[in-house]
Amino acid sequence: MTVRFKLKKSAALYGVYAAIATVAFAAAFTAATAASAVFSGAQQSAFDNLNKSRPLAALGSEQQCARYAGLPSRWREDPKAGMVHLHGGDFVFGSKLGYEDERPAGDGKTRIAGFWIDQTDVTNAQFAAFVKATGYVSDSERQGGAVVFHTPTRDEMNARELAWWTWVKGAAWNHPTGPGSTLEGRMNQPVTMVTQADALAYASWLGRDLPTEAEWEYAGKAGREGADLDTAPRDEHGKPSANYWQGVFPVLNTNEDGHVGLAPVGCYAANDFKLYDMIGNAWEWTKDVYSGPHQSHTNGDTAAVAPLSRRHDTPVVIKGGSFLCSRDYCVRYRAASREQQEADLPASHIGFRTVLRDAS
Repeated sequence: MTVRFKLKKSAALYGVYAAIATVAFAAAFTAATAASAVFSGAQQSAFDNLNKSRPLAALGSEQQCARYAGLPSRWREDPKAGMVHLHGGDFVFGSKLGYEDERPAGDGKTRIAGFWIDQTDVTNAQFAAFVKATGYVSDSERQGGAVVFHTPTRDEMNARELAWWTWVKGAAWNHPTGPGSTLEGRMNQPVTMVTQADALAYASWLGRDLPTEAEWEYAGKAGREGADLDTAPRDEHGKPSANYWQGVFPVLNTNEDGHVGLAPVGCYAANDFKLYDMIGNAWEWTKDVYSGPHQSHTNGDTAAVAPLSRRHDTPVVIKGGSFLCSRDYCVRYRAASREQQEADLPASHIGFRTVLRDAS
């Protein structure tokens, strides 16, 4: 059962958020733990022999991600640097336990061909190398800004809806909070404030592509099935195993996972396919147009704060949830979760990873 709170324009509500956060979150987690008792086991791993003798990212803990410079081993020497290979297979595409637009079609069984995929989100260091090599100018730089999250004050909550989103002039992938901000200390974090076109340009530079929604979910589920895929990710000790929001969104983040905002890539254990941060930290672009049932954005529609003169672009599927997903206002820290985002709207909670498909 999911505990939800409706955000209202009320200073009184803001004042009690902190008081109810612990109780509400504990109740929600208790329910989630009970639901996760059903587990159907793993299929034969798609992580195959093509990965033998290949260097894998030395990540999976706070210490390791903090030391990581943001560039994978043999970067620019190996065309598949930072990637692992997954052989093709069948999986259930979607979930019967999540939101309506996640429901599988038919029995949900979908066949995926083999492909290589980045172990981590593309980092600021990798995107900076691309920009340096090509002179590429991102959409956020051309548009003159991006949508940025901040924790709103009581007055902001009273003044307008979606008070946690702001269109910040001068914000871009390399100026993450606006003019004057830099990537110092953030080169190992996912690159964000990039559009789908930016992500495709980077992928093309490396001879790669963005994953389809089905490819992404196949990799995200990592051969697993069962109700535990639809619960808040926690390890065997009950500690969050991904970077998502603990507490009451958007005013109280209890920082139980050790991070407020974006974390470096690879701070948490990889999934069974050796992939990091498939859940949480940053949403990830896919190449698929969103065509499912319309429903409101999980953290509020970022387009609502973009300049009125800005043209609305095609909605595209993003996957995986972000550091903003919470039990009371998102619940999309799951492999089957899906959301729509305007293809040309850069935002501070969306990044990407790339794939290289096997020759057919």
